[in-house]
Amino acid sequence: MVLCKHSLAFLCLMSLALVHPSYAQNSPQDYLNAHNAARAQVGVGPMTWDNNVAAYAQRYANSRMGDCNLVHSGGPYGENLAKGSGSFTGTAGVNLWVGEKPYYDYNSNSCVGGKECRHYTQVVWKNSVRLGCARVQCTNNGWWFVICSYDPPGNYIGQRPY
Repeated sequence: MVLCKHSLAFLCLMSLALVHPSYAQNSPQDYLNAHNAARAQVGVGPMTWDNNVAAYAQRYANSRMGDCNLVHSGGPYGENLAKGSGSFTGTAGVNLWVGEKPYYDYNSNSCVGGKECRHYTQVVWKNSVRLGCARVQCTNNGWWFVICSYDPPGNYIGQRPY
């Protein structure tokens, strides 16, 4: 009987271990870690998770599920949007934005080489201190839609991110 209880406990733990990876790299802490690592590289303080900002991001992500076009909401927060196929995670979305770092020239405070860099500058915007993110699967093509919202927003023309 004791062996049966231990076997059942082991089986339950193994089942949880198999299910858990589907949530890997999509938790609030995962989003924060990816953002705060990029911010630390340029001497900007860490962000904190904000449930109100996250609720806004979730509502907007839910509204895009049917087509998942990368259309900015025009809402009260700064935001970054990404989409990807397969097992595209929230962390992968943040890494896409941080990957724009080589295209930001601090001296000219501009994007260079005809490349996009404003997703990156929002990630490291020193005045943005609260973060909320969401991820949904698109119903039209199975891709994943990721949004991170920032409070207060950044990317003001003529201002440097840090």
